[in-house]
Amino acid sequence: MLETIPGRTDRRARRRERRRGLVILVVVVVLLGGAAVGIGAFYTWATGASGPQSRVEVMIPQGATGTQIADLLKQKDVIRSAFVFRLILHVRHLSGSFQAGQYTLTTNMSVSAVLDALKKGPTIAATRVAFPEGLTVAQIAQIARDKLKIGVKAFLTAATSGTYSLPPYLPAGTKSVEGFLFPNTYDFLDNATPADVINRLLEQFRATAQDLPWANARALHVSDYQAVIVASMIEREAKFDADRPLIAAVIYNRLMKGMALQIDATIQYALGRNRPITDADKKIKSAYNTYLHAGLPPGPIASAGLKSLVAALAPAHVPYLYYVADSSGHNHYATTYQEFLQLKAKYAG
Repeated sequence: MLETIPGRTDRRARRRERRRGLVILVVVVVLLGGAAVGIGAFYTWATGASGPQSRVEVMIPQGATGTQIADLLKQKDVIRSAFVFRLILHVRHLSGSFQAGQYTLTTNMSVSAVLDALKKGPTIAATRVAFPEGLTVAQIAQIARDKLKIGVKAFLTAATSGTYSLPPYLPAGTKSVEGFLFPNTYDFLDNATPADVINRLLEQFRATAQDLPWANARALHVSDYQAVIVASMIEREAKFDADRPLIAAVIYNRLMKGMALQIDATIQYALGRNRPITDADKKIKSAYNTYLHAGLPPGPIASAGLKSLVAALAPAHVPYLYYVADSSGHNHYATTYQEFLQLKAKYAG
């Protein structure tokens, strides 16, 4: 029987471990070298350019992040890799440093050429414009004049031309876009036209409204367009969010009973000025006088925000038919006329 010599066995094991370790090291070095070559090749490709160059216009909005700019450039085929472009902006501390506006670039530009073009500034600068909730087309026209140098008359002519539609909400042939110029903050080029502004705000309405429960309008016995009319009245009547679904309930409850809505904001719209209405105002001859005419007014009276649109499609389930605002703007509700008179004596003096 042969005996194993412990020292010799240990030496063989150590040699095998060294050989194995050397092989692993060589493999790792080769892999790292290959990866370095691959990364280098990818970086060179990603920052370079080739292929036909076609002119493209890229609009960079106010406050755009490096990620947003990189995505815009990739979508327009200006650069090859949004990831590498973001990385370069981060390393060079350039994120958020470019002026908003429209840049004239080309497809298939190198990253260095793109950065040079962005540093020079836009071909056409952009202006940020805020349109708050509750504005009429006439008020929006005034903001467009002040911020974008668009003539009020030109804007109103376009807005009431009957050429715009937004099916199914704004039917084709509707004379005015009143109520559909969605309130938000936008970036516009300094050479913006009335059509540019109107189309942009209409598209924002579509994007915001498309996921709302418009099927509810059928149960409420109104069309989509009429639901926007209701939303516009809610927007002008509600000072606090909690009141929006309650005001909606009052409107629908009155419609179901054939009662005149008696919404002060509709008379203010007819008068063209926002001030407390008088008894004489309640007698003006206008289709928007909801004291004289039962049912909804013929069109929206303002641009409603999202919360008012939601309330118009999901009113509160309450029996209220009246409301009175106190001095702070909070509404108080009543079901009977006698309750209404008591509220009026208490809060409206």
